[in-house]
Amino acid sequence: MQRSLADSRVKFRHLQCFLAVAQFGGVQKAAEGLSITQPAVSKTVAELEAILGVRLFERGRHGAVTTREGQLFMPHASACVSALRQGVDLLARAEGAASATLEIGILPTVASALVPPVLKLFAVQWPRVIVRLATGANSELLERLKAGSIEFAVGRLADPERMVGLSFEQLFNEPLIAVVRAGHPLTGSAGLPAALLEGFTVVVPPFGTLIRQSADSLLAAWGAPPLSAFVEVLSVSTGRALALENDAVWFVPQSAVEYELAHGMLVRLPLPFAGTGEPVGLIRRSDTQPSPVGFALIDALRTVAGQRMAAAAVAAAPAKTQKRRRKAR
Repeated sequence: MQRSLADSRVKFRHLQCFLAVAQFGGVQKAAEGLSITQPAVSKTVAELEAILGVRLFERGRHGAVTTREGQLFMPHASACVSALRQGVDLLARAEGAASATLEIGILPTVASALVPPVLKLFAVQWPRVIVRLATGANSELLERLKAGSIEFAVGRLADPERMVGLSFEQLFNEPLIAVVRAGHPLTGSAGLPAALLEGFTVVVPPFGTLIRQSADSLLAAWGAPPLSAFVEVLSVSTGRALALENDAVWFVPQSAVEYELAHGMLVRLPLPFAGTGEPVGLIRRSDTQPSPVGFALIDALRTVAGQRMAAAAVAAAPAKTQKRRRKAR
């Protein structure tokens, strides 16, 4: 009887505030994200904790961290909010009153190459959809997904502890390359010595990201000395500007600079070692199912990813053939 009473007292605003605080790690940022006041968020979360009879957050100087009870409650709260949003979207489309809304996350380093063809294919089936794209580091996308603020994400396979409650479906491999502007002094060197890097700004992904690990491995295999100065950035636009305007050597996933490479703005350096391809895939929560419009976008993602893999195989075939011929000689 008490449990039924508690169930009836939990409102949508309670769940919404709880998930926002869990996602942003603090009341202030949650209030900004919800466009309400900080006291209103604090009061709503306190009401929910009183209704449930447990503490959902440990509050401290560095923000709010979900307790064990909060972690247990989070997937169910997220599923409720997601189901309600899907129901509202379905009714709105049935009445013709509004478009469906789809919120997804994607790595900024793959967004420029993947989003345009995916949305072009997706729009054929679903022409009236509001698509909200959240870009950020892989860890940020995983937190957003667990909090229920995005329906699914296109990201990289993380450590097992971060993937609890999530599934990963590989879409394609993403090689890390080093690029410079066209006409850069390093482009004329066939056997490029790593020591030449010291004369230029080196741009690498932020420490702690999976692609930073790949960049460090590539530099070590190349025999590069420890970098005395470098720039860490995940933003593709900033990395592009540094490469084009500051003569920087930019370590970046290949898909992020496909347009610039194709149009001769950037040039790939002839490194003696190839970067390891990092798997990029579809990340979903294990306890919920995407909406119909979400499934449609996932199908478009799979189609475009398949086309990318096929094109990469065709491009790699001549290189493999030439290598076999050289060995035969």
